[in-house]
Amino acid sequence: MSVSADELTVIGPVWIAEHWERARSAARASGSAILAIDEIQKISNWSETVKRLWDEDTASGTDVRVVLTGSSTMLLRKGLSESLAGRFEVLRATHWQWVEMREAFDCSFEDYLLFGGYPGPMSLRHDHERWLAYMRESIIESTLSLDVLQVERIDKPALLRNLLMLGTSLSGQIVSLQKLLGQLQDSGNAATIAHYLSLLGDSGMLAGLQKYTSTMTRSKAASPKLQVFAPALMTAVIGVPYATHGHSPEQLGRLTESAIGAHLLSLTNGSLTTLQYWREGKHEVDFVLSAPGRCVLIEVKSGTVRNAYTGSIEFRKLHGPAKLYVVGGKEHMPVEEFLSATLSDLMS
Repeated sequence: MSVSADELTVIGPVWIAEHWERARSAARASGSAILAIDEIQKISNWSETVKRLWDEDTASGTDVRVVLTGSSTMLLRKGLSESLAGRFEVLRATHWQWVEMREAFDCSFEDYLLFGGYPGPMSLRHDHERWLAYMRESIIESTLSLDVLQVERIDKPALLRNLLMLGTSLSGQIVSLQKLLGQLQDSGNAATIAHYLSLLGDSGMLAGLQKYTSTMTRSKAASPKLQVFAPALMTAVIGVPYATHGHSPEQLGRLTESAIGAHLLSLTNGSLTTLQYWREGKHEVDFVLSAPGRCVLIEVKSGTVRNAYTGSIEFRKLHGPAKLYVVGGKEHMPVEEFLSATLSDLMS
């Protein structure tokens, strides 16, 4: 059975117990039952109630299998960590990937660079103004309000919003926290920026990728590489032209690198593989996938690939063997092919 906490009759934890009891009756009759509750985070103290009912079923041997879903990632995570330790499995639904957008909407690669990641507004992609309004108001502002400001104490909400706008426009770039703070022209400090960036990452909008190093201490001290979770977030913030032929080569390169980074964020979400970058002096590797005993380097190139291997050569001198993908350019892996790859494809 499936129910939603969006219903007008929701009155709190008692509502959960009522539907759970119906699922128990079904389980007694047929041996097992599935109870799916959507928007669970809208019910106060939901995790305590779920814990109590689940433990009762465990003690009695009642086979009720429960699926809890919601639109607020951070609220769901908070409830899970507070009360349900050892009782749940997380099934993550990430932003839509290139293959999914192509199959569902006949989305061209050009469309994916501009609108990728969010299926909801795809019907509006031919009306650019409406698409921009939908992304900014229904996606970005709603996520900030529901996933961040409603969950965490934010002393400077304006700084949080400005960090999202600036950081998204700088997707694909390595930027120090102090430089970010200076551009935001705020009286905060680097620790506040780091905390807010972490919250934006938890909400699935903007990540700060850490530098790959041999020690965790040095990794955390390095400047983050900013990376959006979906191409549409970047284009919605910077207001790019409707078609990719309206971009400069530099901007098109940044859009492409951000799309690849978003794909890698989706692939590594919930896995044992870590997504980072690497830079020493003038040498840089765009993305580094690392797992126990395994390291993969990804270089994103557009046009000429004359210096495609310099970063990886220096990386290997310092950190040992690593598989390399050079993506883009006429002689290397096409971007569309890379965006169709799975994590096991890349790490094998």
